[in-house]
Amino acid sequence: MIKRMVMWFVLIPLGLLLAVFALANRHIVQVGIDPIAPQTPFWGPVELPLFVVIYVALLCGVILGGVGGWFSQGKHRKAERQLRRELNKQQSEPKPQPAAKTEDPLALLETDRT
Repeated sequence: MIKRMVMWFVLIPLGLLLAVFALANRHIVQVGIDPIAPQTPFWGPVELPLFVVIYVALLCGVILGGVGGWFSQGKHRKAERQLRRELNKQQSEPKPQPAAKTEDPLALLETDRT
């Protein structure tokens, strides 16, 4: 139910907004990579619609942000792995058996018979 609500109230309007943005920014721009000598760029110039340039920049930002977040959380993942190993080790060790009751004299008599 929540997934369906997210789709209707967030994803569909966002998709429509992106489509309208793409239609409004269809102008062709030249993209080249060389800030020092723009007359002879290292790569390009390539003519692309403006919305493609913006979407590619947005996608690169999302990917770089995700990679940065993944690397910054590495210490937490390492600590969690170590805690899981310790937990598995403690669970696999045999549990100590309770000691026989020596205070009860009848318990001593029962153990002597066996």
